[in-house]
Amino acid sequence: MPLADRATTILQIIPELDTGGAELSTIEIAEAVVVAGGRAIVLTEGGRMLDRLKATGADVRIFPAATKNPAKLVANAAAIAKIVEAEGVDLVHARSRAPAWSALWAARRTGRPFVTTYHGAYNENSAAKKFYNGVMARGDLVIANSGYTRDLIRARYGTPVPKIRVIHRGVDVAAFDPDAVAPERVERLRAAWGVAPGERVILQAARLTNWKGQHVVVEAARRLHAQKRLEGVVALAGDAQGRDAYVDGLKEAIRAGGLEGCVRLVGHVDDMPAAYLAADASIVASIEPEAFGRTAVESQAMGCPVIATRIGAPPETVLSPPDHSPRSMTGWLVPPGDGQALADALLWALSLDGPARADLGQRARAHAVGAFSLRQMRLKTLQVYDELLKTALADHYVAARPQLDG
Repeated sequence: MPLADRATTILQIIPELDTGGAELSTIEIAEAVVVAGGRAIVLTEGGRMLDRLKATGADVRIFPAATKNPAKLVANAAAIAKIVEAEGVDLVHARSRAPAWSALWAARRTGRPFVTTYHGAYNENSAAKKFYNGVMARGDLVIANSGYTRDLIRARYGTPVPKIRVIHRGVDVAAFDPDAVAPERVERLRAAWGVAPGERVILQAARLTNWKGQHVVVEAARRLHAQKRLEGVVALAGDAQGRDAYVDGLKEAIRAGGLEGCVRLVGHVDDMPAAYLAADASIVASIEPEAFGRTAVESQAMGCPVIATRIGAPPETVLSPPDHSPRSMTGWLVPPGDGQALADALLWALSLDGPARADLGQRARAHAVGAFSLRQMRLKTLQVYDELLKTALADHYVAARPQLDG
C-alpha cells in the first residue's frame, strides 16, 4: 500500500522504561507520532514508565531489547525485521547501543530508513568499545541531543555534518510551570522530606551514582556547615539502582561531616515540578559531561535557581556569569568536582532577595520555554522522519495541536 494511503508507522526501540532522558523522549515522540496521525510501535522490556507509554496510544511490544549477548542480538535483528515487514513499519529509530545493532541490521535487511539518537557521552576506553558505541552514529540521519553531542560525534566518528541534526531534549513547559502546581503538592513533598514550614531546601535530583556528583554536593554542604552558613535541608533525590557502595560512602561522608539531618537521601521523586517549586536552589553536580542535562532545563522552567557544572551541554542551556550579566543570567556554572565553587554559588543563589529571585526565575522560565520546549523537540524529530519519508507528520502535528502544548 502506498505510504500516502495509510498511517505512517514509526518503530522505536529502547531497552527499558525506568528513568532518564532517552526513555522520556521515547514516550514523548511516540505520542507525537500518534497525534500527527501516525502509528507508533515501541519495542522495550518495560519498566516504571510502561503505563505512561501505553497511555500515548502507542503499540507497545515487550521485547528483549536490553540484551548484549551477540547471539541474541542476531536473533533480535531477525525478529525486528519480521515485525517491520508484518506491521508495515516505515522507519526504525534506535535510542540505545545494543538494540541499535539489531535495529540497524533489521533496517538494512528490509530497506527501511534508520535513525539514531545519540543520547549520551559514552565512554570509549578501547577500540572495541568505540566500535560498539559507533552504531549510534550509523543512522541515515543521526540526532544529537545538544551541540556538545554533535561535536563529540564529529570528533569520534567523522560523521558528516549534513547527516547530524541537533535537537535539544524537550521539557514539558506546560507541566513544568509554577502556575500549574497546586500548593498541596509542594506541601506533601516537603512533609515527606521532613522539611519544617519556612525551612529552605537545596535540591539535587539525579540517580545516586558517582558521576552525578552527590559527593561533591555533600562536600559543599560540609564547607558551608563548618562556616555555620548552611541554611535548611539538602535533599538528594534519586534511586540508588543497586549502587550500594556509593550510597554507603555518601552516608559515611554525611556522618563524618556532622550533616545528619541537614543532608537527606529522600529517594525517587515522581512529582518533579513540585520538587523544584519546593526548592530554593537546584544543583546539577555532574563530574562527567551531560550530553544534555534535562534537570538544568526543568529547574529553569520552574523558575528555580540552578547551579550546574561547566562541562558537557549545560553551558548551552544555562546562562551564567561571567558570560552573562546579573540582569541576563538564568543560573550559575561551576567547575566539575569543585566543592568550594559549588558552595560559593549556593551562597549567591540563596542570598537573592525576593525581587531579584523573582526576576531570575522569570528570565529562566522564558529561556526554557523559548529554547527547550517539548513542542520544539517533537516537531524537529517529526521533521527528521518527514525528511527521510517525504511525509508531513510535523504539519499534521501542528494542525492537531496549534497551541503550545508542552
